Amino acid sequence: MKYRHEWKHEISYADSLTLKMRLKAVMQSDSHALGGKYEIRSLYFDTPTDNALREKSDGVNIREKFRIRFYNGDTSFIKLEKKSKINGLCAKESCSITREEAQKIVDGDLGWMITSGRPLCVELYSKMKSEMLRPKTIVDYTRIPFTYGPGNVRVTIDYDIRTGEFRTDFLNPETLTLPAGDSHIILEVKWDEYLPDIIRDAVTVPNRHVTAFSKYEQCRVYG
Repeated sequence: MKYRHEWKHEISYADSLTLKMRLKAVMQSDSHALGGKYEIRSLYFDTPTDNALREKSDGVNIREKFRIRFYNGDTSFIKLEKKSKINGLCAKESCSITREEAQKIVDGDLGWMITSGRPLCVELYSKMKSEMLRPKTIVDYTRIPFTYGPGNVRVTIDYDIRTGEFRTDFLNPETLTLPAGDSHIILEVKWDEYLPDIIRDAVTVPNRHVTAFSKYEQCRVYG
């Protein structure tokens, strides 16, 4: 796995307007963004005792989360992902799964994962068996993404964060989600070995500090 640096800032609506103007001037819009943005729906996993949630709340230095994710309502392209954090650095592993496979995971039909030929599926299977990891809640939000080649920089502005509470039928387009508590707008900056000065200057927002905001944690606001 390749670990990357990551900053998160909670920003205001006015901040987001200013940042979008700056970022458009120096960065490229993500090629997958339709009209400059896209919708993300994720299904996050946790144990019966909420280990992932508690480790995040307690600031555990080494932790991981599993999720299944698709974009813009298109369930023909679904990713199983594991996000790992250590010493403030983050890494992500992913593999493609089909809609049918995603539904089987939600339904607890796991046997196929052992012989799937995808190490991440095998790892999730192992942890669903040994740690009782299970789908926990849906997380929806809208993302405005930008990229910059030098430093492999990715900057995103995420907003309209919504929770499925304890619902796990994330493939159902009729599944409704609710605002996850107070309105939040999150600026995320990710890069490899270095962050170019032009990007560092562009993402600087007065009186905003790095935060450990977690969308999954926020979407557990109701329990």
